Amino acid sequence: MVNIDKIMKIAIESNASDIHLVAERKPSMRVSRVLQEIETEENLTESDMFEIYEYFINGNVEKDTEYQRSKQIDFSFQYETVRIRGNISSSDNVPVLTLRIIKNELPRFEEIGVPDVVRRMMYQPQGLILVTGKTNSGKTTTLNALINEINENEPKKILTLEKPIEFKHTSKKSLIVQKEVGIGKDTLTFRDGVKNSLREDCDILVIGEIRDKETMEAAIDMAESGHLVLGTLHTKSCAETIDRIINFYEVRDQASIKYLISSLLKLVISQRLLKGIDEKLVLLPEVMVVDNIVAGCIRKEKFSVSDLEDAIQGNLAKGNISLINSLADLYVKNRISLEQAKSQIEEKNIEVLNRTIMQMKMKKI
Repeated sequence: MVNIDKIMKIAIESNASDIHLVAERKPSMRVSRVLQEIETEENLTESDMFEIYEYFINGNVEKDTEYQRSKQIDFSFQYETVRIRGNISSSDNVPVLTLRIIKNELPRFEEIGVPDVVRRMMYQPQGLILVTGKTNSGKTTTLNALINEINENEPKKILTLEKPIEFKHTSKKSLIVQKEVGIGKDTLTFRDGVKNSLREDCDILVIGEIRDKETMEAAIDMAESGHLVLGTLHTKSCAETIDRIINFYEVRDQASIKYLISSLLKLVISQRLLKGIDEKLVLLPEVMVVDNIVAGCIRKEKFSVSDLEDAIQGNLAKGNISLINSLADLYVKNRISLEQAKSQIEEKNIEVLNRTIMQMKMKKI
């Protein structure tokens, strides 16, 4: 009989970020982005996997029905004092589980490396702010650090829509209402939650994930009505984020959506996590402040990712932080190696990176 509590305990004590449970393999955990087996455990059998499934479903008929229908389900779970975000999917009709371990202590901006310009932009009275990046890039941590910043300093009503809820916030200066999205939860879909938020008199709406046109439209409507909206997208750069939003729409509608985005969007932060020289994870941020230059690039009849990237790189005085500048800064501070820095950009930008590194080194002299 598999002891799932023991597996979670080992992972938590090892400071792992994730646990992977797959039939015919030993339980694995990800520590500092490296996947490693838990050597003290035996290979999991198919029977073990169904047993683990039952452990987390815990007799919940709605969860079981949803899994049987779609063969995947997200859930949250409390192990002792630690919150777990879980996903159950299927491989060859056998459950596969991925568990994300949520740290109890929410790190502050300075600790995770989020640029101060992002904190300052949080005090916008209205508009749209997006936190983007690939899976496991720390988007949720950054988003919750932003929520915590407002919670500690401003008397606002903050409404969050999450699937599932990860960090549990306690209202301080702000009033925080957290809603979980999904069947049998607080709201059925992100889109439904956003639409209803117009009736809930919130100052700030946080959308855990914008993944389709309908949710994007609802977020834009909310920002247009005078609210500050924060959301996340799975994109790898600031410029690609704009391209993704535009391509949610038919060609005939893209001109109007470009205008809306250029007017309502205030800031995009795109982030990656790299393993530093000291083996600790390092945040690699790219920040785009939507000023007149950036807005003009967005509104162009033929949108160009490269033109927008050039606008970010060439307008750093307004608070923009380009990917190249972030890489150069981390290298000069001896946080990452030169090889790591070069691996994050295209070959054509290597010369710009080298030149930026030299300029930063000269300023330190």
